[in-house]
Amino acid sequence: MLRNSATRALLRSVPRSSASQSSFAAASFQRQWSNKRFQNPAALARPTRSSFYATVTEPPFDKINDKREHKIAKQVIEPDPKHVSVNSSTRTIFEERPAPKDDDEMLRGIKVDLATIKETFSLAEVPRESLYIGAAGVLPYAATSLSTVYLAWDINHAQSTGTNGVLFDPQTAYQLLELVSPLQIGYGAVIISFLGAIHWGLEYAGYGGYHSYRRYMYGVIGPAIAWPTIFMPVEYALITQFLAFNFLYFADARATVRGWFPPWYSTYRFVLTFLVGASIVATLVGRGQIVSPQHTTLKSPIDYIKGDRDAQWEALEKEEKERRQALAKADEEEEANNEEEK
Repeated sequence: MLRNSATRALLRSVPRSSASQSSFAAASFQRQWSNKRFQNPAALARPTRSSFYATVTEPPFDKINDKREHKIAKQVIEPDPKHVSVNSSTRTIFEERPAPKDDDEMLRGIKVDLATIKETFSLAEVPRESLYIGAAGVLPYAATSLSTVYLAWDINHAQSTGTNGVLFDPQTAYQLLELVSPLQIGYGAVIISFLGAIHWGLEYAGYGGYHSYRRYMYGVIGPAIAWPTIFMPVEYALITQFLAFNFLYFADARATVRGWFPPWYSTYRFVLTFLVGASIVATLVGRGQIVSPQHTTLKSPIDYIKGDRDAQWEALEKEEKERRQALAKADEEEEANNEEEK
């Protein structure tokens, strides 16, 4: 058809239908989409809308065997009262948990729990140097604690059955016990002060930021609690240090959550605090089992002090007596010499 001014005016006067417009828009969209797909090879792997509907209309990949299905449909299900009942296919809401068939399931559950505990308290992330030195720092606590327990047993065994089978006699064992307890208390005071000083060191280094007095106060609380325990009675000092160790552990655990310490520090502190706390408890139990010196032939520390004082007075009296005798003898000799000269 020839295109001129008359035909163009005629075409403009005729309105286009919506169907033609939609088909034209769809055709142009498909043309543009196909061009983009060919420009992008990765788009070929993605299914398009048209390909999706095309696959739906295709037959399934697995062909259905109509004859076999028809044969199965004709089969009659026979009842089996021995295995099928009213309660066989139902379950109550609150039913008892069936017992394990054998011990293997129980052992398997215990192994899983132990593996969880081991993973939770694993010290694999702790630096080797810190782990070794920290473990070595627990040894004095363990040594003094075990010594206290043994000396307490030695004293009680000697009082009940005699000195047969014991390493020390009661007097020596009691003297050693009074020497070991101050060593444990003094060492505990040093460690508590050291745990508080760690906060100062990390504050100086700026680990986890700078927190000023919020962090410095832990470095002051440690020595403030540890120093008075040196002058307390043994039992009160050990209990106070036990509470101080636990308080500092909880403080360090909270500080680790806040990012003031490395992530492994709370687990590391828990293990060491547990060992130290167990040592203190063992020491308290051991000392609590010792027979009171008031009801036995054992001497208390006051008795030893009194004995030393009496021995010193006796030595002084003996020395004074010998001095007087020497002076008296010297006077007699001098008088004898004077008489001979006359």
